Amino acid sequence: MPITRLDGPEQVRARLAETGYLVDEGLAVTCYLALRLHRPLFCEGDAGVGKTALASALAEALDAPLIRLQCHEGIDASQALYDWDFPRQLLHLRAAEAAGVKDADRLESELYDRRFLVARPLLQALQRQPSVLLVDEIDRADDEFEAFLLELLSEYAVTIPELGTLRAEVPPVVVLTSNRTREVHDALKRRCLYHWFDHPGFARELAIVRRRLPDVSARLAEQVTALVQALRGADLVKPPGVAETIDWAEALDALGATEVDAELAVSTLGSVLKYREDMDRARGLDLAAVLAARGV
Repeated sequence: MPITRLDGPEQVRARLAETGYLVDEGLAVTCYLALRLHRPLFCEGDAGVGKTALASALAEALDAPLIRLQCHEGIDASQALYDWDFPRQLLHLRAAEAAGVKDADRLESELYDRRFLVARPLLQALQRQPSVLLVDEIDRADDEFEAFLLELLSEYAVTIPELGTLRAEVPPVVVLTSNRTREVHDALKRRCLYHWFDHPGFARELAIVRRRLPDVSARLAEQVTALVQALRGADLVKPPGVAETIDWAEALDALGATEVDAELAVSTLGSVLKYREDMDRARGLDLAAVLAARGV
């Protein structure tokens, strides 16, 4: 059954769980409404909390391609929407001239045919139904691109001067993510359904780790989750996300560990922390006490 035809949030939640992505009630409701109302879903939160993974899970649940647009400073329409294949156009022009074609209007119309159109992620998402469009880290783009994106998502259509208006027959499922390196304008947020991704509690994070790494020992998964939960409360420059919890557990498992002590945890901190200041602070914590307090 296509996910867009499910009866309610609980069925969406169950289908996402089948892909290995666990959502709480609030996110299940937001996803369901985004699918039913064809509204973009704006996901905001720290890096590594599952925003990008949600788009992948939705694509898997929909059995639809995931089309990803990675935003960066200076991104423009030619990188995000479409461009013309200039080398092929030039070859076509030379071939036409060699064949003795003199009609300038005909040549121009042939040069801007759809066969020479290079569809970038946004146009690909409008042309493929169904599809899931991930606009990743929109906060890294500039204001001009944000305004351009706002216009496109309002109508799910784009006008190409040489070809006319191309419109999606079925709007793509759109997921926008932001790590909040800057504030995204209210105009864009108002057109989206919004969800703030917080770090999960111990039980839910442990469930995620066990789902993603079923071969890791249960004790190791509990210990790593407990340690990461403690690290997040240590006033770090960059608190670890769920992605780092999974990375740490996977690294320890690769070392053959079925459980972790304070010494092994310190020696593998590079799997979970990425700043020197955070490493120093973590080494100053009593990790053995953290494990003892959790009873793991």
